[in-house]
Amino acid sequence: MIAVVGGEKSVSLKSINYAEKIGQDIALNDCILVCGGRGGVMRAACKGARQKNGLTIGILPSLDKKEANEHVVVPLTTGLGNTRNALVVSSADAVIAVDGGVGTLSEISLALCNNKPVVLVENSSGVTDLLLKEKEKPGFEDRIHRASASKAVKKALDLILEGK
Repeated sequence: MIAVVGGEKSVSLKSINYAEKIGQDIALNDCILVCGGRGGVMRAACKGARQKNGLTIGILPSLDKKEANEHVVVPLTTGLGNTRNALVVSSADAVIAVDGGVGTLSEISLALCNNKPVVLVENSSGVTDLLLKEKEKPGFEDRIHRASASKAVKKALDLILEGK
């Protein structure tokens, strides 16, 4: 399972397109997409996966399944609010981040704390671009990985196979 995390509000069209492509690639590689199940990057990734008949799981912050975007096949309600980010990350074998703010930052941090591979999509704005600037600093160089949107899923799969 590959998690796609990223911004929900004020997401650029470029980041939406990136997320949709990533969702398609996840489905084309016979992987399951897991995300927070709502709008923005999450919706776009789910849309892309569904365009290629992929399975999408949305781990929702509330107890209301109607909160899920229309491309989520399996909506899981939690009632946990933002704490559900831990479930998104822990259920995934790798995390791909597109754009995003503090919620995305929390998911990236949780992934790093749990030794999950993290792929940040280049030029997608938000917290991902900020973290890519820090990537070369000691302690991060082997833990945060960079990829274009078109190569993000391949990078994530390679990292899973390498056990990184």
